[in-house]
Formats: sequence, C-alpha cells, structure tokens
Amino acid sequence: MKLFSQGGPVASAISYAGLIEKIEILRSTLRWSSKLDRPEIDRLLKQATTLRDEVMQLSHKERFVQAAAAETEPLEQSPRQRREALLKRSFIFEGTFGDNPKLLEALEIAEKAAPTDLPVLIDGESGTGKELMAKVIHANGARTDKPFISVNCGAIPDNLIESELFGHKRGAFTGASNDRKGKFESAHTGTIFLDEIGELPLPGQVKLLRVLEAHEIQRVGSDEAIGVDTRIVAATNKDLRRMSREGTFREDLFYRLSVIHVTLPPLRERRDEIALLVAYFSDEAAGALKRRPVTLTPRLRDFLMTYAFPGNIRELRNLIYRVSCLAGDTADLIHLPQDIRPRPAGPVVVAGEAAVTGAASPASLSEAKRAASDEAERAFLERGLQEVGGTVAELARRCDMNRSHLQMLLKKHGIHSKDFRVHHSAEVVKEP
Repeated sequence: MKLFSQGGPVASAISYAGLIEKIEILRSTLRWSSKLDRPEIDRLLKQATTLRDEVMQLSHKERFVQAAAAETEPLEQSPRQRREALLKRSFIFEGTFGDNPKLLEALEIAEKAAPTDLPVLIDGESGTGKELMAKVIHANGARTDKPFISVNCGAIPDNLIESELFGHKRGAFTGASNDRKGKFESAHTGTIFLDEIGELPLPGQVKLLRVLEAHEIQRVGSDEAIGVDTRIVAATNKDLRRMSREGTFREDLFYRLSVIHVTLPPLRERRDEIALLVAYFSDEAAGALKRRPVTLTPRLRDFLMTYAFPGNIRELRNLIYRVSCLAGDTADLIHLPQDIRPRPAGPVVVAGEAAVTGAASPASLSEAKRAASDEAERAFLERGLQEVGGTVAELARRCDMNRSHLQMLLKKHGIHSKDFRVHHSAEVVKEP
C-alpha cells in the first residue's frame, strides 16, 4: 500500500494523526477478533505495527524538512521568539531550558540533527546538562519509542570496558559464568549515550571506531559478528581536539563522533535561567521531601543570582535540595555550605565621618547590603536575648520563629545565649 507520492505535496500533520488513529483501531479490532485464527491475527498485528512505525518515521522526516525550510527565520527573531518557535514546531525539550542565545543555538542544531541517525558529540563543562540534551535529541528522533541506554565511560574499569560495551561469552574470562549482552546490544534500534567519552582508553576507542564503521560488534570470547543498529550520542567535558593532537584520543574517532557538534554554555553565561531553574528544582525537592516548596529570602536569592556556580546546573540543584532539607519554611544564607557562604562583615567603628571595618571593603553594592543586613540581624538578636534573659525559647516565641532556625542564626553570628543569662542573673542580684 502506497501512502503518498514522492513527487506530490507532503501530507499534513493532521493526515498523519488520522492514519495513526485508523491503524490503532485496526490493531484493536484484530486483537479481539474471534473469526480469525490466532496466527493470522498475529501476522496482521505485526503488519499494522510496522505500518504505524513507518508513518511515525515519515512524520519525523516531515518535521525535519519543515525545520530546514525555515532555517533562515530565527536570524531576525529575539531569543524568546526563537524559543517559542521551537515549541510551535513541536520540538520536545525540558521547560528548564531558558532563552540564552548560545543555548538556543544548541537546541536548534539538536532539532535538525534529531530526525537523522548521524552521531552527535555534546561538549561543555561538568554539570551543564549534557545528558539532558542527549535525551532531548532521542525524544525528537525517529527512535523515541526505542531504548535510551546511558553509559558512563569514566566509571568503568579499563579491563571491563569491552565487556560492558559489547558483552561476553560464557567462559571468556574468570567470573564469566553466563553469556552477557553488552550496552550496544541493549540499545539496538535505539540510542546509546556515551558520557565522558574522553575517559575511554585507547583500546576501547579502537573497538568503538569499528562499531561506527561496520555497525557490528563482537562479544568478548566470540568470533561471531553481531549487527547493531544504534544511534550514538557522546558527551565530554574535555577538549577532544587537543587530546587528539596530543595522541590521547584517536583523531579518526573524534571526527566520526563529531559529525554534529553541540556545545552547551556554562550556567554563569546563562544567568537568565537561574530563576527558572530555582523554581523548577524547588518544586522537585519539595516532591522528594514531601513538603511544601521552600521560600528563599531576598539575601539568598540575590546570592544565587550572582554566584559563579563552578559546578553549573548540578551544583545549583544540589544547593536547592540542601536548603530545602535544612530550612523550615524559609531558607537563608545560613543554610548554604560553609565554604561558599558569604562572610559577615567585621564590627563597624565610627570615627568622625569615616567607618572602619574589621573586614575588607565590600566589592559591590549587593555585598555592602548583605554586610549591613548581617550587622542589623546581630544587633537584633543580642537586644532580644538581653530582654528575655538569654532564654532562646522565649525569644523564638516573641519573634514567631522556629527555635532551631533561631539557634542556627545565633551560631552564625557567634552569639552564646548563656552569656546573656549570666549577665541577667548578676543584674537581678544587685536589685534591692
């Protein structure tokens, strides 16, 4: 049965949906038919399933052609318009991606590459979302309903690389008690994601090159070639081009893997995404911890918007999970790890019109505001403890504050409630 003419106009998305609906009705009818023999039903079901897969693949190809035809359109669009255009073209990607021009460029490359079977190399610093981008490419390709197998090449011992990727036969080495399927066989007809490809040792690189060239693998201990139809997406945080010049990464493998090359910018160059990611991870953490999303104080939000994030998105996610766990309803700077927490300013001594501090001068207005806020917070806590005679529970009640949070604030400023209890007792003794 011929679905369309190669020379005629491309069918619309509606016609594809109608065809798929009719095929599903046919499959459902065949499944419960009582007038046909079971073998005949199974045969027709298989044909209907094949037809459905072909129609879906044509739909992916149509989207690819439309994206290529509109290639010049994004040049005159704003970042927000480019992002909305991706969504209108039915491009599937996580909502946590923002409007950063460099990131949108990477997404547009991924959109054009996804319907093909070309190898893709994704590079970028650790924690920039390379695996997420690989899943985006898989989700928008013709293999979206097939397996997505992720392999961390840096986490596999050198002597097990070949067995992990290609499998082994029983008795191939000590401990090989059964035949074992490798990652490439598991990803057959789907996508295999090779993370940290730069950590793959040279012998493993040779074997991988053979797979790319011949589309077949050999299990360890076997001479039988097994054909594999697998789309390869690799990722690295290293400069593979430089490594190939130094001889630590095969140059021919680099060019094989980087037919489509996607670079993800670090989070410090995508600050417009931070607020979006904070909201996303706060909801995610709340679901994991089974509590309401934590509220961030203005000081903490200001810190997150200006922090360098050397660990990129992964570090931001971990920070949000940390403060969500440690804080009650509201998270503040005290809930950050000690090594990245802003240092409070030293005591201020006013001499004439000049203010001399025990710490270095603030480097920015935001740091000056944080320093002033810390001093005001310290003064408030000391005055409150004096009024309640050093009783933390009473001060927490008066301030309508969680007691554990108040104790964390006292610890942050180095204030000891017992000092105020002793002082208060001495004053009581002096009373007539």
